[in-house]
Amino acid sequence: MVEFDVLVVGDANPDLLLRGDVRPRFGQAEQLLTAADLVLGGSAAITAAGCARLGLRTALLAAVGDDVFGGLVRAQLSALGVTLLAADGRGAPTGLTVVLSEPDDRGMLTLPGTIAALRPADVTDDLLTLARHVHVASLYLQPGLAAGLAGVFERAHRKNTTTSLDTNWDPAERWESIAAILEHTDVFLPNANELRAIAGLDDTDEAASKLVASGTTVVMKNGAAGARAWWPGGSCDAPGRSVDVVDTTGAGDSFNAGFLTARLAGENMETAIGWAAVAGSLSTRAAGGTAAQATRADILNP
Repeated sequence: MVEFDVLVVGDANPDLLLRGDVRPRFGQAEQLLTAADLVLGGSAAITAAGCARLGLRTALLAAVGDDVFGGLVRAQLSALGVTLLAADGRGAPTGLTVVLSEPDDRGMLTLPGTIAALRPADVTDDLLTLARHVHVASLYLQPGLAAGLAGVFERAHRKNTTTSLDTNWDPAERWESIAAILEHTDVFLPNANELRAIAGLDDTDEAASKLVASGTTVVMKNGAAGARAWWPGGSCDAPGRSVDVVDTTGAGDSFNAGFLTARLAGENMETAIGWAAVAGSLSTRAAGGTAAQATRADILNP
């Protein structure tokens, strides 16, 4: 019996979000910040929160430690309406990301901790049976999960569960091949730089065409320019929505939530990437990834 519209698999950790004079200067220089917020982070957790905000029955499979940061993650997910399915953290502390946020860019320092604890066996057939769709985030932070993700997605398809993937940035910048995974991925959701790096091509149209040849649909986040999608036999664009940007942390994850919500509601691709682009834009109105996430009313009523 299906219990969830979407099962999100991946990272859940606090983000310590710093704004102001955030570019470090060593030599014991002291710098003054304008704001500091400890908020729910992790691409998977923010995507899950966005899906729940948009009305989807949402579960998150993530490893979270029995420590202060783990308690914060559990409390915030519960408050946001996300069901946490806690996996074995294998004795690691809950991960943490320090976000150095500027108006047009950000840098991130991450302690992996429990983020890297997930394994393919944690995504059981019983869990896949409970969900209409499974979305995996932060692949390059989870080498253990990545090693068997193609098999996980293959099992999902056998149970009529659709699949999507957001690799996020590769901290090692090796961009190891994910061709085997994409063969079983219904929708791949990179940003423009990730798409270029993974495909090994500078032109995004050429890069997308290369990946679409494996059978996947590519939905690219393109910042303030909105979104572009390619699939076998077609492509389309959608603009974002103009907002007063406070912080871009998690905008791509809210984009994912908007896209998945529209597609699971039966909307066509053009409508779905429109929802995604608007959801990503609206999420930048406040600090952190979840404070300003869109509702359906926000998307449908400009």
